[in-house]
Amino acid sequence: MATIHDVARVAGVSISTVSYALSGKRTIGAATRDRIDAAVAELGYRPNAGARMLAGTRTNILALSAPLHADTYAPAHMTFVLAIAEAARDFDYDTVLLVQDEAVNGLRRMVSSKLVDGIVALDIDHDDARVPLLRELDIPATLVGIPGDTSGLTCVDLDFEAAARLSLERLVALGHRSVGLIGHPDELYERGSNFPIRFRDSFEAEATALGVDSLVVTPDQEPAAVRAAFERLRSELPGLSAIVLNCNEPVHTMLLELLREKGLGVPSDLSIVSACSSFPTDQLDPPLDVIPLPAQITGRRGVELTLSQLAGYTTPVVELVAPSYVGKGSTAPVTT
Repeated sequence: MATIHDVARVAGVSISTVSYALSGKRTIGAATRDRIDAAVAELGYRPNAGARMLAGTRTNILALSAPLHADTYAPAHMTFVLAIAEAARDFDYDTVLLVQDEAVNGLRRMVSSKLVDGIVALDIDHDDARVPLLRELDIPATLVGIPGDTSGLTCVDLDFEAAARLSLERLVALGHRSVGLIGHPDELYERGSNFPIRFRDSFEAEATALGVDSLVVTPDQEPAAVRAAFERLRSELPGLSAIVLNCNEPVHTMLLELLREKGLGVPSDLSIVSACSSFPTDQLDPPLDVIPLPAQITGRRGVELTLSQLAGYTTPVVELVAPSYVGKGSTAPVTT
């Protein structure tokens, strides 16, 4: 059966353009509409009955489920919230922000009251309480994040596993064979927040596969904890020559201050890679090589995938955004 993705591919346009053409929400150029109409006819595409019903009763509002937990790092969290809200506005949609820590009841209220056309969910745990509800509700929904079980769900996220592998591959190519990982505070892993778990587990597996001596430390965001974590890396990895930072900006700053205090240069004494960071690392001293966390990309895709479901594409899909590496001069070959 043809899908809206197939129509977009054959017509050579985006899914959102097909959605606009089919729903009449925006004016589409004659040439573009002709290509879409031809693709629809060629493929025999028909929006499903639920999508046609929704097209006549839409509120042009999306629910953004973005619960604030005690361990939530607000600056990174809000980067995603803003990316999704801005993308929604580009499609003439408003957002209702749901930030309560217990997120299930808020979503249920939104859907039962028919206030929203769809849902975008952030900050996904491995065993997220929202997942059974999203499977139960008859409403378009996309998770920006990957739960432990993705069956029946539409999800998009950075490929954190590939990002961990990329960080180690870059360092191993420079001769590093003893690499530490400074991760997020323990509470985040214990809660089951899935993105740091995915990165940590992939880092450890890749280090083993590459024959790299490694150690993961998970300090709190305070100078004493960062100092203790660094000293543990030096003690348990005597040949330590590189560190991967998969943590929030304050820990980056604290570590760099500690290195300056100890007279250690980056990258002359220690190579550093900032992995999956939502903030610009060129403002740090020194700037750090980075694998960016593409909130703008995954946030927009979360909106696009939700709206594509409104247009009739209902087959669940999991999209992983490939990581990219941006050099800033904080890594160098190992010197003997």
